Amino acid sequence: MYRLYISAFIMLPFVPWKTIRSLRLNGKEWGALFLAGLLLGLHFLFWMESLVYTSVASSMVILALQPLFVMIGSYFVFRERAGVLSVLCLVTALLGSIIIAWGDISVSREALIGDGLSLIGTISISAYKLVGQKLSKRIDAKLYSVVVFFLGGSVLLVYSILRGFSLSNYASSDWLYFILLAIIPTIFGQYIFNRLLKRIGATTVSVGIIGEPVLAIILAYLFLGETVTTFQSIGGLITLLGMLMYFWRKSIQYSASKRLSY
Repeated sequence: MYRLYISAFIMLPFVPWKTIRSLRLNGKEWGALFLAGLLLGLHFLFWMESLVYTSVASSMVILALQPLFVMIGSYFVFRERAGVLSVLCLVTALLGSIIIAWGDISVSREALIGDGLSLIGTISISAYKLVGQKLSKRIDAKLYSVVVFFLGGSVLLVYSILRGFSLSNYASSDWLYFILLAIIPTIFGQYIFNRLLKRIGATTVSVGIIGEPVLAIILAYLFLGETVTTFQSIGGLITLLGMLMYFWRKSIQYSASKRLSY
């Protein structure tokens, strides 16, 4: 909740007021904007709650399915067709994620509950990306991000009040973490993704997110002294290979479309 609220507060002064005055959205688009904020809040709610029941590895593997859901949704919403090579590149990257987490995946009743929550969170963020792509041509990315961050935080505020969670009884170190979560993965993560939706689309943005586990492994090795297992090394290389092939394929398609437009 505080992660999203603080992000919206930090970004608010950078929103150009002329974009607010010139904003012209119809009823459906206002509804879509509200839906985007709701989906973002539900993503954080269900995915973070999944970590109570299942391992980070299992939850991350399910989250890595996001590009697949977005690709399917893009076909029905935007009629975007993915070529066979693009699908193969995506499957390769997903396979790498599964290999990374293979040693830590467990099966139990609690783990299945956690996996189910992670799946709901993944579907929510996939739908959020699709709604964002639909609105990206109608609303400035800064304004869009401030609105959806505020709405997403409000979803978590309602949940916290209903569950009776404390809204202020936190140590000073916790508040520091809230601010870091707002700045690093939200403003330099979610906001940048929102900017890219207009230019490269939801599917390509989602493919980039598959690289999260690889980056986490590298950072854990550098700053936490964690060892890198054979599964993680092999899986990480396969994931990067799949991502590079996908982006290479998209760059060729983009260059071809630019030549045709000339």
